[in-house]
Amino acid sequence: MIKNLPYTLDDFAGRWTLSRKIIQRNGDVFTFSGQAEFSWLEDKEEVGKDNAGTGYIGENNIGKEGKDKGKAYKGNLALAYYEKGEVIAPNGSVMPAERRYFWQQPQTGLFEVLFDDERYFHTFSASNPNAEHLCGDDNYVVRYDFTAWPVWRSTWQVNGPRKDYTMVSEYSPA
Repeated sequence: MIKNLPYTLDDFAGRWTLSRKIIQRNGDVFTFSGQAEFSWLEDKEEVGKDNAGTGYIGENNIGKEGKDKGKAYKGNLALAYYEKGEVIAPNGSVMPAERRYFWQQPQTGLFEVLFDDERYFHTFSASNPNAEHLCGDDNYVVRYDFTAWPVWRSTWQVNGPRKDYTMVSEYSPA
């Protein structure tokens, strides 16, 4: 293993300062500034809630509607990711923004990201920091950069019939 790269969920746990630029193909730039927090889940019943304990995302976690919420790995520790901040549009208007994901680790060095409803999003590692997600006709391609760890970046290139932008997010310890 190469030193100074993230290999476990422990490496991400905690608070991060988050800054982001979303560059539209037409040249418009949106900026986001805020915080991101990776917090341990207490147990599988706490999936989708703010919490700060240790726990698991369970296989076949059933929601109130009785629908299977995802294909999470049974028995794997997981982190709830929550970001909150403000987006400034090119015209200067300011909007609150937040987003949630779940991160889990099927094996050391490999990270699996799930949407907040536990649907699979993508998998990456520090040694292979690239991933892709097809959502309908929209293609999301990400490259993570850990070369300045613990400062790190994700760069998304999003293309589709209605989407065409690059999003660069930089995380630094808070």
